[in-house]
Amino acid sequence: MQVTTNFDLIQPRVRQDGQAWAKTIILIGLAAYFAWVIASGNLSNYINERFSWLSYVAVVIFALLGIGNVIETLRRRSSELPVIQPAGSEVLTWRGILVVAVPLVLGTLIPSRPLGAESVSGNLSTNAVATSNMTAFTTDPLTWNVLDWLRAFHSAEDVTSFNGREADVVGFVYREADFPEDTFMVARFTVSCCVADAGAIGLPVVWPDAPNYVQDTWVRVTGSFEVSEFRGDKLPILKAAAVEVVTQPDHPYLYP
Repeated sequence: MQVTTNFDLIQPRVRQDGQAWAKTIILIGLAAYFAWVIASGNLSNYINERFSWLSYVAVVIFALLGIGNVIETLRRRSSELPVIQPAGSEVLTWRGILVVAVPLVLGTLIPSRPLGAESVSGNLSTNAVATSNMTAFTTDPLTWNVLDWLRAFHSAEDVTSFNGREADVVGFVYREADFPEDTFMVARFTVSCCVADAGAIGLPVVWPDAPNYVQDTWVRVTGSFEVSEFRGDKLPILKAAAVEVVTQPDHPYLYP
């Protein structure tokens, strides 16, 4: 006959309580982290603004789950006996808790900042696929951003029609070793959903003082286009009339 001791009853309770409080800390922590990202204005470093509402929903869901877990844990602790579960039947094991905790730890420890030149890694496009939403083309071209211009180039039957067209764009400086000395790219990242699908795009800029601008510096470039050869392709090159160092925009990504 097997005798059940108090230790046999206490041990499952300790394990259950430990897992329950660990889950509670992670759930409340995730709610607090998402709330902090929203409040700090860093949300746009991660996702397309169109989907920002999902982060607000996440705050509510994680907070409710955390509070519910607290209530359930306290209710169980007030009972005489622990809820006995077969080994391995826990909804979230210690291994699972650690896996869920990793994003929270990384998000807390790694500073939030938008993608920049170091994230391009040579994969920068001078093409942009036109979309059904072409309302930008009905606006003043001097208000167009890098993405708008690339869409216009893509849609044009003859890019030489852009010769002499004036532009005023903002982006970060990107340069590769084989660029001519007087040339850099004024670049931006596009984000459809989140940074996982981000892609770098840019316009070639010719400016005599190009070597004076450090990689990743945000600049405003004004000038006019002239179709010429760049890395083996004929495309509009922005001949700069002025290049001004500016602060990084509040929303550094462009959204297709």
